[in-house]
Amino acid sequence: MRKVYFLLPGTDGKFACGGLWAELKALNLVQQFCSADVVTYRQREKGKLFIDDLLKEKNLSDVIFIISWGFDVAQLVAKLKQYNVVYHAHSAGYPFRLPASIPIITVSRYTMGYWGEKSPNSLIYYLPNQISEEFQNLALERDIDVLVQARKSSEYLIKELIPALQKRCKVLVVDSYIEDLPGLFNRAKVYLYDSAEYWAQQGVSEGFGLQPMEALACGCQVFSSVNGGLADYLDPGFNCYKIAGYSQEYDVQRILKVIDSSVAFSLTEEFLAEYRAENIIKRFQVILDELNEFFDHKVQQRSNIKSLTRIRVAKLLAQRIYGKLRKKYFK
Repeated sequence: MRKVYFLLPGTDGKFACGGLWAELKALNLVQQFCSADVVTYRQREKGKLFIDDLLKEKNLSDVIFIISWGFDVAQLVAKLKQYNVVYHAHSAGYPFRLPASIPIITVSRYTMGYWGEKSPNSLIYYLPNQISEEFQNLALERDIDVLVQARKSSEYLIKELIPALQKRCKVLVVDSYIEDLPGLFNRAKVYLYDSAEYWAQQGVSEGFGLQPMEALACGCQVFSSVNGGLADYLDPGFNCYKIAGYSQEYDVQRILKVIDSSVAFSLTEEFLAEYRAENIIKRFQVILDELNEFFDHKVQQRSNIKSLTRIRVAKLLAQRIYGKLRKKYFK
């Protein structure tokens, strides 16, 4: 099996975000069954490989580069076009196209569907993000009524809904890094998440949405938007509630009803099993086995399936219209 390198711009606080943590978790899981490491490409870091140094090696045919940082993908694809590259897609909507020579691993079925349309000739796989074992329901007393993380939250949430709730219950708004997020989720009765507005401004979409899943795993009731990858696992009325539902007053009414309810909420381990390490490691092994076979094949065979370009789509549409007209008028 080829050695796997996860390409990241850097790993320090400057690049801290959900995508970085998810990628580092994926690295840790891969390291349990094959050789894998981090390679940085924007900044040099002590004890880590740097891409320009690595590319000086003559033979890298026994290496797989996994790229994931959406805004850097186009540049990295050009830089690594002669090597074995895999795109680990966390989000959808970035303005680049990928050749069929680059397989795609998606973190949600939503993202898989997006790339299934965008790159129909690429190998595409589904590998959900990991929900660590530390995210579980500890059955503690919940002293926080409503928990909100300010980052990615909508203007409606911050400026309208939260002020209305603060008059009626105990609300905690967090706007900095949380050291013990599982502990905080276990203290909260309700977690609010509304990212649709944030991702609309970014021009890309929510690829997975870790926090609502992590909150659910800790037994916290979730009011959330269901945009993008959130729709993979959120099921309003059954395991969550849709936030921003018609009116602020209706949101407040529903949230207070959940806070006052004596019924405890808990996801089953069967539901969470798909996102736990054991399942992801098994899936990753299958995917990497297939990728190794594919990269062996790529050496011997050029891609020969016609790409679904805009020009080809227009040509196919013209052919279809012509076929209909010919059938109608030239029988």
